[in-house]
Amino acid sequence: MTKQLDLTDIQGNVIRAYGRFGYPVARYVFLNIRDSDLGRAFVAAVSKRVTTAVEWGDGAGQIKQPNWTVNIAFAYQGLKELDLPRASLIGFSREFVAGMKDRRDILGDDGASSPEHWDPIWVGNRETRERDVHIFISLNARLPALLEESYQWLLSVVEQHQGGVVILGGHRADDGQLLDYQDVKVVMEDGKPTSKEHFGYTDGIGDPVFEGAPNYDLNVEGRGKQMDDGSWAPLATGEFLLGHIDEAREYPPAPQPILLSRNGTYMVYRKLHENVATFDAYLEEHGKKYPGGKELLAAKFVGRWRDNGAPLVKAPDAESKAKFDMALMGADQQGKDKLLSDFTYDDDMSGAKCPFSAHIRRINPRASLEMVKGEKPGSMIFNKDAFDTPGALTNRRRLLRRGLPYGQVKDRSRDDGNHGIVIMMLNADIARQFEFVQQQWINYGNDFQAGSDKEILLGNHSADEQFPSKAVLQVDPDSDQAPYFLSKIPRLVETRGGEYFFVPSMTALRMIAMGVIDPT
Repeated sequence: MTKQLDLTDIQGNVIRAYGRFGYPVARYVFLNIRDSDLGRAFVAAVSKRVTTAVEWGDGAGQIKQPNWTVNIAFAYQGLKELDLPRASLIGFSREFVAGMKDRRDILGDDGASSPEHWDPIWVGNRETRERDVHIFISLNARLPALLEESYQWLLSVVEQHQGGVVILGGHRADDGQLLDYQDVKVVMEDGKPTSKEHFGYTDGIGDPVFEGAPNYDLNVEGRGKQMDDGSWAPLATGEFLLGHIDEAREYPPAPQPILLSRNGTYMVYRKLHENVATFDAYLEEHGKKYPGGKELLAAKFVGRWRDNGAPLVKAPDAESKAKFDMALMGADQQGKDKLLSDFTYDDDMSGAKCPFSAHIRRINPRASLEMVKGEKPGSMIFNKDAFDTPGALTNRRRLLRRGLPYGQVKDRSRDDGNHGIVIMMLNADIARQFEFVQQQWINYGNDFQAGSDKEILLGNHSADEQFPSKAVLQVDPDSDQAPYFLSKIPRLVETRGGEYFFVPSMTALRMIAMGVIDPT
């Protein structure tokens, strides 16, 4: 029996990556609550305009796609300011309660990524709490003019509840300017929108598919979980939504009452600055020496070719890449999604095609962690008896990814511009999903039999000459080629701010606004 989710009760950004639905621009606004009663009234007013996950259409009885969307989430301190009862507050996860800054050691936010370098909005004020981020509101729009229209709407709602909530400024923009909001937008090429980020990689491929999401049965190949017979099945809903069964056949820990948590989720918001000059220089330096050239090396960094996202396990060299490109050009959108996502590492246990330190292999190893050493040096064998389900180790670490790039690269010879990506990751358990991936798979490599080697792109690589970061690009154990060693990997991405948020359901939003949360 097909699981049906109540899409009217789920916020739209939980189900949809808006950028893929014709919203190339967005604005993220953060607020501080100064008065609990007026704060709840503000939440009530915003809730009337919040975009749900209901499917859009032009037929009779269907909801027309809006010109702009509104969604809302809360930091832990915001829920306290809205007077949620203590019995409910203690049910939230400890990492959500602590907040991202206090988890910096686990996340590897050190050096250039440490909180003292974050945008001023994230500094806060422990004494007065008047600079703490309490509320997050995202506005996504079809056009820049419509985005401005949505922002003016929000300003009017704030004005109507003057004294209750205040918009917090402090987002770094061009030339050190500080803005009251964080603008994001797709990267343009030749006047046309793309799905790329500032390093030049095609982004937003292979978001997880879970039970009850619209059309999950059409998009499950490569995006769900691997089964014993080689088929794919959707992940359990409870991996992403509270109040539903997860992959352990349990309900994820959640606050009470159930109406507060059900159909809600946790959101990890991170602003990541991209050092494009350092990236280009490092790629150029090693691209001259790497067999296969610069673009193949760039693909090795991520596990996908930069131009169209072709996965290395399907297109490991120029010849196979050309054939893949032809197939991609002749496919419809569903066919393209399948070509880009439907693969495993079963035939690449040595990492010869997609290295163990590549971005997509670290973020979603699929079933490749269930492997044992082979007889030949460097060879690996898939251990099909390790777990009941292939990919069991990975299925509990998946993340829904949202967000868009920010800024524009005006000079690729400099790192200090205003450009990067704002990524928002949705999960039911911050510690088990996001923090585990960040700590154990991005900033540590032991699970991949790579020792302390970090993920190439996102790793918190050290500038310490005594302990320089490295990575090994594996080769086929049967070949006479030698592995390629990436040495002294610089930090390519730096954290510029972030926080943990709770994205409530529409039911919970209304209860919060009315002040009727009753955990008994």
